[in-house]
Amino acid sequence: MTRVLVTGATGFVGRRLCADLVRRGVAVSAATRNPRLLHDVHGVDLRAVAGLGAGTDWSGALRGVDAVVHLAARVHVMDDRAADPLAEFRRINAEGTRRLAEDAAAAGARRFVLLSTIKVNGEHTGDTPFADETPPMPEDPYARSKWEAERALAAVAAATGMEAVVLRPPLVYGPGVKGNFLSLLKLCRKAPPLPLASVRNARSLIFVGNLTAAIAACLEKPAAAGRTYLVRDGEDLSTPDLIRRLAAALDRPARLFPCPPAVLRAAAALAGRSAAAARLLDSLRVDDGKIRRELNWTPPHGVDQGLTETAAWFLSRARFRTGTEERHR
Repeated sequence: MTRVLVTGATGFVGRRLCADLVRRGVAVSAATRNPRLLHDVHGVDLRAVAGLGAGTDWSGALRGVDAVVHLAARVHVMDDRAADPLAEFRRINAEGTRRLAEDAAAAGARRFVLLSTIKVNGEHTGDTPFADETPPMPEDPYARSKWEAERALAAVAAATGMEAVVLRPPLVYGPGVKGNFLSLLKLCRKAPPLPLASVRNARSLIFVGNLTAAIAACLEKPAAAGRTYLVRDGEDLSTPDLIRRLAAALDRPARLFPCPPAVLRAAAALAGRSAAAARLLDSLRVDDGKIRRELNWTPPHGVDQGLTETAAWFLSRARFRTGTEERHR
């Protein structure tokens, strides 16, 4: 490939991907509304875009590009203030992807890699993990819009011959992580007693460095064309095991005590936190055998390595904030 355009380049995954592709010797262009946010990612050609949606003109950003990695999206938010969340998700994630794919094909891009989500398959699994043949069952507006984005990309690929690849990762963690995983890091650092010792679930995760390595494989390997892949670290963790490993990486104790999961679910329901409890108590397992077989891909980083790197970033961030606060007193 001669040049790859990365959308969402200022985000958690995008910053790591740009840096990793540059280290691999790939020419990278980053599409962003705010180039200043990428001042510390060296070797990247910055290309300004107005935003995401059906009306976006991508022609300037796509000059000389023969592959696209589409990371930019409207992501799931806990307190969505949009009048019609599904319509807004569709506008950005589904119609925005369609427009970018159409412009990419018209510009001569050979391959288009879309970062989707395991939520397209569903919110939880039982004893059988999600696999490539699992029928999609998106439940919330975000997941439905990403499934529609996948189908929009497939339609453009079928009409133009552009090679489409879709990746569905589970929860992504690593330096720069936000959302629920950042909240879990903060909780583990405080080390309060938690009633989670009796939880016996299993959840797949993926370290950001493993995800960017999978994206690179999807860009480079001919066998990836037209495929959808599920990815993970390779080791699924229960909630208490994840807390213990994070606490160890943070050099903090893990104070877990037993409580029946049914009691935890009932208490969460009374508090209106059933969805949050499900993320802690349910299983969500991914079978990544397809990408391993077809692309001969294995994650380069182990779970403990990823958690250690994430914890080191979090602690350095906490020390920086503490130092800044002390200097301004």
